[in-house]
Amino acid sequence: MNLIAVPGHVLSRLLRDRLHVGRAVMCFLLRGGALLTTTSSPGFHLMLPFITTFRPVQTTLQTDEVKNVPCGTSGGVMIYFDRIEVVNFLIPSAVYGIVRNYTADYDKALIFNKVHHELNQFCSVHTLQEVYIGLFDQIDENLKLTLQEDLTTMAPGLIIQAVRVTKPNIPESIRRNYELMESERTKLLIAAQTQKVVEKEAETERKRAIIEAEKVAQVAEIKFGQRIMEKETEKKISEIEDGAFLARQKARADAEFYAAQRTADANKLKLTPEFLQMMKFKATAANSKIYFGSEIPHMFLESGHMGTSKVTDFLSEDILNLD
Repeated sequence: MNLIAVPGHVLSRLLRDRLHVGRAVMCFLLRGGALLTTTSSPGFHLMLPFITTFRPVQTTLQTDEVKNVPCGTSGGVMIYFDRIEVVNFLIPSAVYGIVRNYTADYDKALIFNKVHHELNQFCSVHTLQEVYIGLFDQIDENLKLTLQEDLTTMAPGLIIQAVRVTKPNIPESIRRNYELMESERTKLLIAAQTQKVVEKEAETERKRAIIEAEKVAQVAEIKFGQRIMEKETEKKISEIEDGAFLARQKARADAEFYAAQRTADANKLKLTPEFLQMMKFKATAANSKIYFGSEIPHMFLESGHMGTSKVTDFLSEDILNLD
């Protein structure tokens, strides 16, 4: 019997092998096809060659793409979603339990199959109009919530971060009708916006006209107020002038009345019998000739002047009466 000598380092290499686990990855080990209860975190580890194998599992964010998903609406129209992206991550502490229950390809059972199922459930209770237009913006959020609700029960530790759904493909004839409808809707929106612009411009013109009218009215009111103030000022000036004129006239009349009254009082004091006698003699002396006789009932004066003043006649009569 021949023996083969095997060096110690080769034997050690055969009995042990090194395992390097990268960052953001955890590995679970299989020995003879059986899943070991321990997992390997990032770093270097030792394992038995040929007997122990490993499978890496990503524990950071990853995106699973589910492509070409058929979906039948409540009206019987078959549509297809080209791509549905599911952003998810696995909590490291949940790796062992999920791999034990759903293998390393857990995303096929928990994500891919669930997306098909939930999307068909959604389409089956909604019309093509709702799926394609009306409720399309809610599909991704509804799908995310539904998936997360089921995963919380079936696979705790698998978290759905986001779901992105592309626009579904619909039959060509229906698509043309939708495009035509969208074109008409766009025209309607343009017409509505044009109407709003016209109404806004008319409203702007109306406000501008109101502002101009208010400005003209305010200017007219200011000018009217100025005229009233001017007239009131002129009235006050006229009243002052009239008052001054009345005061001057009253003062003049009072002065004339006072002068006349003083003259009358002076005349009363002056017209004494002696003064009248003296005036008589003066008047007699002023005549050049005086005739006396029984045949002449009245005295007459002859002078070089043809006329006699009323004052002289009056004084003559008084003198004759005194005789």
